[in-house]
Amino acid sequence: MNLFIIDGAAFVRQLLYDPENPLLFNNGFFVYFFFLLTLLYYLFRERYTGRAVILSLFSLYFFYKASGSFVLLVIISAIIDFFLSNLISRQKNLGAKRLLLSLSIVINLGLLFYFKYTNFFIEICNESLNAGFNPLNIILPVGISFYTFENLSYTVDVYHGKIEPEKKFLNYLLFLSFFPKLVMGPIVRARDFIPQLKKPYVVTNRDFADGFYLIITGLFKKVIISDYITANFVNYIFDAPSLHSGVECLLAVYGYAIVIYCDFSGYSDVAIGIAKWLGITIPANFNAPYKSTSISDFWRRWHISLSSWLRDYLYIPLGGSRHGTLRTYTNLFITMLLGGLWHGASWNFIVWGGLHGGALAVHKIWYNIMKKNSQRDPEWTRIFSIILTFNVVCFGWIFFRSSSIDLAFQMIQQIALDFSFDGYQQFLENYGPVVMMIALGFILHILPANVTEFVKTRVEKLPLAGSVLVFLAFLAIYAYFKTSAPIMPIYLQF
Repeated sequence: MNLFIIDGAAFVRQLLYDPENPLLFNNGFFVYFFFLLTLLYYLFRERYTGRAVILSLFSLYFFYKASGSFVLLVIISAIIDFFLSNLISRQKNLGAKRLLLSLSIVINLGLLFYFKYTNFFIEICNESLNAGFNPLNIILPVGISFYTFENLSYTVDVYHGKIEPEKKFLNYLLFLSFFPKLVMGPIVRARDFIPQLKKPYVVTNRDFADGFYLIITGLFKKVIISDYITANFVNYIFDAPSLHSGVECLLAVYGYAIVIYCDFSGYSDVAIGIAKWLGITIPANFNAPYKSTSISDFWRRWHISLSSWLRDYLYIPLGGSRHGTLRTYTNLFITMLLGGLWHGASWNFIVWGGLHGGALAVHKIWYNIMKKNSQRDPEWTRIFSIILTFNVVCFGWIFFRSSSIDLAFQMIQQIALDFSFDGYQQFLENYGPVVMMIALGFILHILPANVTEFVKTRVEKLPLAGSVLVFLAFLAIYAYFKTSAPIMPIYLQF
């Protein structure tokens, strides 16, 4: 009897939020969570309201397991913007509509500012004004940057008449809380998401194959490639760059480039794959960004949902390229500066955003000069452009990953002034597997699209037993490379 009570208490604890073990896709509890969800979802597949209720409840529970009481913030945000959007739509007076839109913007950005930037600005005041303000004990809610941008895009689109406001609160709550994309995106727009909720539940064999491929490859990129390189190399170098040679520091930068790509794109792929199994399409968030031939091309391929959001709701409203050359470059710089700040309350992210804003302006100048030459560029120039763009991006990653500006400059100094291949044999003995894993990450990244399509086609033809074997093979590989402690996704902090 006592054993039963103990087991019952342990079971209840498993159902409650654990700050040391938040629920994510690579969490063992997620398997049971998703199995129960798909079972109930399939049973109610013919009933639209039943599907929506089940998916909303499971999504809110997922977020509770990932962030605790902050699930209430998502519900409150959904209530506020649902009613404000409907009020905006009904208003005939332009001034009243603008006032309601401004209220939505102030509430959403106010919440984001309070949780994410309050202590950063207290720090600035203390340093610049010699003030003695104490930092507040504020915990950053998981996913707030993502669902805040979704709320803003929705009310702005309603204001401009691009979308009719949703009349059922359940649909809007599900749009905002849909668990595959709630914690770390992609940033989805209501006009793309909500109409899908009202369609019949249909998952074709190809949808299942695409979802299976995305889930397995996404987990492989995140929990095997990214986590292994992070735990066994990147963290050591970035935490104390002055203790390592320039070659080690440079390899750590390139290693981090594949780490952040595999970490974030892997999680995005899993989110998109799970959504496909639920009959919902979420747009791709990455498209081989390190194949980019320019920094502009990079932002068409990297974190596509964020870059397109910044373009449509910040860059274009600022004036875009409609008011002369200088204004265009200024708008680019401001957009990327704020994009950097969106990632975190730190000077490192502001510098990172400024670097990308400056690089975009330089590329635009170069493009305007070169477009007068209509001749097709030889292949070597394209390859050179890819290499140059990749290294510019990697230079920015130094500031993005470093915990302080000082450590970022230490990393740059080591690469520039202490670049030597002395001791390379010992280095390969110590970090040979890491180098191979970094190489594997880049090889998988540069695979042509037709290879991916071929694999998806083969997956579609696999029998159920074949899919099970593939999954078991992944589990075996994961067990071999699994790190001793779980590594939280990088974008979980944003």
